[in-house]
Amino acid sequence: MTDAELGPGVDVQGDATVGTPGDDDVPEIGAGATIRSGTIIYSDVMIGDRFQTGHNALIREDTVIGDDVVVGTNTVVDGTTTIGSEVSLQTGVYVPPYTEIGDQVFLGPHAVCTNDPYPIRRDVDLVGPTLEDHVSIGANAVLLPGVTVGEGSFVAAGAVVTEDVPPETLAVGAPASHEPLPEPLDGQNTI
Repeated sequence: MTDAELGPGVDVQGDATVGTPGDDDVPEIGAGATIRSGTIIYSDVMIGDRFQTGHNALIREDTVIGDDVVVGTNTVVDGTTTIGSEVSLQTGVYVPPYTEIGDQVFLGPHAVCTNDPYPIRRDVDLVGPTLEDHVSIGANAVLLPGVTVGEGSFVAAGAVVTEDVPPETLAVGAPASHEPLPEPLDGQNTI
């Protein structure tokens, strides 16, 4: 571990790196965090209370994370990202720069967000997706650059979201089509 501002009761396990050696900025991590082995948290990261990682999570610079957030094993938050409170990023999730994630959001295992509409073909501004409050993203779903997933929406496992998803809508398929949210999925997340 390098320099960091840690709240009370923070457990940084062996082989975790918190802060970048030689960097003047230090990460700030709130009370009651558990940072498991292999995790790397860059400098210039601000994290709220009761934060948890799995093993080998990576959180890059200029990231702000709220309270009660889980960043699962082998998950990458690639910096310049805002993540709300009570968010769960399961194993293997990828969150690119310029992504906005609201409160009470769930991303299932290996969900992938993207931010480059023309990978290495054109020089364009990068723009990640926006996930509003109470969104659920199923396992192996892919969100393309700049899409907004509306509040309370549910993206099915394996879906490929190519356009905005209206609030309280089910997105299913590749490319995803929109359907009314079925009754079992109605309501808000309880993370």
